[in-house]
Amino acid sequence: MTEQQPSSARFTGDANPYGGGDPYADHRTADFPFTRYANLADRQLGAAVVAANDEFFAHRENLLLPEPAEFDPERFGHKGKVMDGWETRRRRGASAEHPWPTADDHDWALVRLGAPGVVHGIVVDTAHFRGNYPQAVSIEGTSAPGSPSPEDLLADDVKWTTLVPRTEVGGHAANGFAVDVEQRITHLRVHQHPDGGIARLRVYGEVVPDPRWLSVLGTFDVVALENGGHVEDASNRFYSSPTNTIQPGRSHKMDDGWETRRRRDQGNDWIRYQLVARSEIRAIEIDTAYLKGNAAGWASVSVRDGADGEWTEALPRTRLQPDTNHRFVLTTPATGTHARVDIYPDGGISRLRLFGSLTEEGTARLSARHRELGG
Repeated sequence: MTEQQPSSARFTGDANPYGGGDPYADHRTADFPFTRYANLADRQLGAAVVAANDEFFAHRENLLLPEPAEFDPERFGHKGKVMDGWETRRRRGASAEHPWPTADDHDWALVRLGAPGVVHGIVVDTAHFRGNYPQAVSIEGTSAPGSPSPEDLLADDVKWTTLVPRTEVGGHAANGFAVDVEQRITHLRVHQHPDGGIARLRVYGEVVPDPRWLSVLGTFDVVALENGGHVEDASNRFYSSPTNTIQPGRSHKMDDGWETRRRRDQGNDWIRYQLVARSEIRAIEIDTAYLKGNAAGWASVSVRDGADGEWTEALPRTRLQPDTNHRFVLTTPATGTHARVDIYPDGGISRLRLFGSLTEEGTARLSARHRELGG
């Protein structure tokens, strides 16, 4: 079983050599509070590792794979042990007299976030890199307009902000770093000092959309993660994350939605969302794709205007069908800043879509925040 530590834990040094059995049995990790935010480096949002200076042993793209890193002790290739992560070759010094890398030597990778946002925490997981992990890591962020190339990002005039200063890390461990930088970030520059391997990278934060883009769209999904909506809370996260319900696209398998454990009482389950900004909602979609024997039986949607406002029912309790996308046009638009979906009695939904547009107040507040964060 993975070893859990307090959220303030810092891991340094080697892990033990692999001794057989479950490779995650001695993996070191912690309960990091910032993981309640969405992963901005999710491939499903469009994130990518766009460049790296070296990927001799293992490809940079592995950093963002959604599943935990795998380890096969018997798998070797032409270049050596096949690792599920990003691994660079061993650095060497300039001569026989100085065979060691210098203090400034390091490898780097450029990561495009799937959605720009404020980063609250980063996990650099060195799972299965027991004696071949970097001694330290550092991470910088920038806000770059448009779709810059790697060459554009590496230009001298790009301003990078330190998110994680150079910090020693441990092997076979989820190294977590809280970030306190109020800036809209589009790209990261990940450094490993002086070389080595990282299995996975997770970047947790809040999406900050471009209000100009949303205004051009007119009607859009005002709760979508990529547009700036997020999950505030949920009654149950037993089988899968409620954030899945506002991910892009349709669900492609059962655990790519939200599913609760079976209730044995007379209550019901729910998710509470914050919309991108104050919005007028005119249509609702509730999808139960791939939830066949475990879809919610009924659902309702309520809207609240302001953090202390009263909940107003926009969609009354309505029967849901398994593995079906349900669409509802509201006879009267619902205006608010928050939404809540209640399912009865339990089960799950795969996606929630709230189609509408920003109010004048919502547009003004979103534009002001975008400017404050350097967008």
